[in-house]
Amino acid sequence: MKTKNILLVIGMILMMSPAFSQSFNDYLEVVRDVLNTEKKAAVAETMELSEAESGPFWALYNEYNSKLYNVHTERVNIIKDFAASYESMTDEKADALVNRSLAYQTKLLKLNKSYYKKFKKILPATKAALYFQVESKIDDLVNAQLALEIPLVEAN
Repeated sequence: MKTKNILLVIGMILMMSPAFSQSFNDYLEVVRDVLNTEKKAAVAETMELSEAESGPFWALYNEYNSKLYNVHTERVNIIKDFAASYESMTDEKADALVNRSLAYQTKLLKLNKSYYKKFKKILPATKAALYFQVESKIDDLVNAQLALEIPLVEAN
């Protein structure tokens, strides 16, 4: 599976300097595009879809990932807000960031539950489960990399 390749890409991209792009946001979009391309390749390689499954799967995959992009944008904004507030973190700001993070996790769980049901309508449950395992493993790799890069809050 290309999961190892995704981790390698994440690491390489995170080590690159954003100075090569016009702005940090442009750089971030390039990173997200590369990750999405690598993810799609890993999903394609892992799923081994039949011709009959392929069309409906990729249509739903694109729909799901469009919504997932929007949910993940909130996560990106939380991380950017954390970075901007890191050196001057207050109790109020830390509380607000944790509450936003919990809201993000709730939105993500709701989206995943909704789309798991949709994927089961077009795929056998084992293949729908496989797809969500792949999504979960990729998310775990991203989370692991973020955990390495994002420092802990300094408590008073």
